[in-house]
Amino acid sequence: MPRPELVIRTTGEDDWQAVRALRLEMLRDTPIAYADTLERALQYDEAEWRVRARRGEGPNQTVVVAIEDGRWVGTMGCYVPDAETGPLLVGVYVAPDRRGDDAGVTRALLAEIERWASERADTLRLEVHEDNPRARRFYEKLGFTLTGHTRPYELEPGGLELEMAKRLR
Repeated sequence: MPRPELVIRTTGEDDWQAVRALRLEMLRDTPIAYADTLERALQYDEAEWRVRARRGEGPNQTVVVAIEDGRWVGTMGCYVPDAETGPLLVGVYVAPDRRGDDAGVTRALLAEIERWASERADTLRLEVHEDNPRARRFYEKLGFTLTGHTRPYELEPGGLELEMAKRLR
């Protein structure tokens, strides 16, 4: 059976319902990964979801999604909080049945994020919770290394966010 066509594209305001559905899926799957809670996200109104969907169109931020046969199967975001920090990878999610190298979803999303980030800086950074070893191993496999910088995770259960970085050029 042929693999379904994978479309990678940015989000726009009209995508707000799909952005909402995917975000709720993300929070249910890995609540520790997104500095948000399912309970809080369920309270956001349409205007908030429209703002979030427009993030794909911003000059200092982007959100890309992976779509197969109309199903949103993954997303990654990136923004530039300040010139010193440079691009920061955020909101990484791939549906459990589309994870792994064979599916190609994660690498396709990351390639687009790296393209966007490389237009702005030499390095792409991210933060990963210390209690998320699966994600950390994945990032290491893609060339990210721990920088030694940490910060407290702002939600329960607490712990630390570990910074990782990857040279882009």
